[in-house]
Amino acid sequence: MRKKYDTLIDNEMEQDIDMTPMLDIVFIMLIFFIVTTSFVKEPGIKVDKPQASTAKADKKVNIIIAINKAGEIWIDKQPIDIRELRTKVEKLHADSPEGSVIIDADKHAETGILVSVMDQVKLAGISKISIGAHRD
Repeated sequence: MRKKYDTLIDNEMEQDIDMTPMLDIVFIMLIFFIVTTSFVKEPGIKVDKPQASTAKADKKVNIIIAINKAGEIWIDKQPIDIRELRTKVEKLHADSPEGSVIIDADKHAETGILVSVMDQVKLAGISKISIGAHRD
């Protein structure tokens, strides 16, 4: 009779599942996804971009400059003056020199402001400049 009781206790012990390895894997996967996630940069203001049938997504964008229809210039969700734009772009470009610039200009913004922004970006040493548009 004692032997039968011992086997019941042994069977109950075998049914316990160690959750530690599974938790380790879950945390490793969580860390992996956090590290490999690329975050979308937003210009900080809503811009009504023009439509373009040839628009395509650019994967290596590091600096997004937004121009609203009032002619205000925004970088990193903060308004910036045209005179400060060059130094700000130079600092951002030094952090990631292989990146490019996208200018999200409102379709009702003045062209002169867009050209001034492009000039400041060129003077900052960046040659890869794109104008943002919605794909048709």
